[in-house]
Amino acid sequence: MLAFIAIQALAPIPYWRELHPLIIHFPIVLLLVAPLFIVAGTVMKPGKGRPFLIAALALMLLGTGSAFLAVSTGEAAGEVAEGSAAVSAVLEHHEDLAHTTQIVFTVLSFIFATMLFLPRLLKREMSSAALRVLLAAFLLFYAAGAVILVNTAHNGGRLVYEFGAHAGIAPTSQAASEPKPPTPVDASAEEP
Repeated sequence: MLAFIAIQALAPIPYWRELHPLIIHFPIVLLLVAPLFIVAGTVMKPGKGRPFLIAALALMLLGTGSAFLAVSTGEAAGEVAEGSAAVSAVLEHHEDLAHTTQIVFTVLSFIFATMLFLPRLLKREMSSAALRVLLAAFLLFYAAGAVILVNTAHNGGRLVYEFGAHAGIAPTSQAASEPKPPTPVDASAEEP
C-alpha cells in the first residue's frame, strides 16, 4: 500500500523538452563558481593550490557537459515554443549565444586541462610565478566566457519573464481539468 502511494506521488517522467528549466541552472552555477577555485589555487602557497585547480577543472568539465545537455533540451523546447516575431528573435539570439557558450567553455576547459597536466607530462614544472601569471591571463579569457554565459542566461530569462515562454510542459490529469490561465499578450501586437 505504501509503495502504491509513493508511486502516485511521483511526477510523471518529463519529456526531453521539459527538462530544460531543470538543467539550465547547472552550467550557469558550475561555470561561474569554477574561477573562484582558480583564484584560491593561485593565491595559495606553491604546491598547496593544486587541489583547488583540479577542483576548478572538474567544475569546468561538469559545467561544460551540462551546457551541452542544456542546449539539447533547449533546442527541443524551442521547437514547441510559440510566440511573436519578437519572441522568435530573442529565442534565436538565445540559441546562438548558447552554442557560442558551448564552444567557448569547451575550449577553455581544454586549455585549462593542458595548463594543469602538460608540464607534468613533459616532466617540466613551471615556477610558481610563471603559473600565477598564466592563471591570471587565463582568468581574463574566462571572464570573457562568463560574460557570454551570463548574456545567454539573461536572454533565456527574457524569454520566460518578459514574453512568458515556457518549455511546453504537458498537463497532468489534475492540471488538465483546471482552467488554463490567460496567456501573456505581446505588447507590440496591441498597437492601434
